[in-house]
Amino acid sequence: MKVAVVKYNAGNIFSVMNALRRLGVEPMLTDDPKELQHADRVVFPGQGEASTAMTYLHEHGLDAVIRSLRQPVLCICIGQQLLCKHSEEGNVDCLGVFDVEVKRFNPTRHEDKVPCMGWNSLYDLQSGLFAQLSAPATDVLPYVYFVHSYFVPVCSETIAKTNYILPYSAALHKDNFYSTQFHPEKSGSVGEQILKNFLML
Repeated sequence: MKVAVVKYNAGNIFSVMNALRRLGVEPMLTDDPKELQHADRVVFPGQGEASTAMTYLHEHGLDAVIRSLRQPVLCICIGQQLLCKHSEEGNVDCLGVFDVEVKRFNPTRHEDKVPCMGWNSLYDLQSGLFAQLSAPATDVLPYVYFVHSYFVPVCSETIAKTNYILPYSAALHKDNFYSTQFHPEKSGSVGEQILKNFLML
């Protein structure tokens, strides 16, 4: 299987590549449109700032390439936010795959810190991306790792939720695009299962 990881000016790319290698996949890091379009799977990861990332994508033509992809695509953290219509971070228009706006957390209590950083549980799982992770009979919820100051509100494309200050979208799905606000590559065995599920979609 040919798995391409989108090369752009965002952090955490190599953690994702190492997580894929642990699953027996040798990913290809590339910003070449043809290589991205002909891969079996594409991963769009990252940590960074939305307006800076969108400027880079525009300048390198990657915005149009990502929107044109037809194979399964997994977008992680800022990758999820960049798939949305607009982000309050830098007041920037994004890729528009998901018709929803990214918002900044607005803490109302002293204990609510921004950025949100650490482990949190997922619930209302509604996709094959989370196969073998839900156990309703025992009420065991999968825990995953988050680091972010902005969030995607719950919407029609939400396939997993979590709570921090308010309920929000932990993951989204539309057509061939899947995304997670959390970092599966940093989420232990749960994250490994999610990546494995993505490769099997």
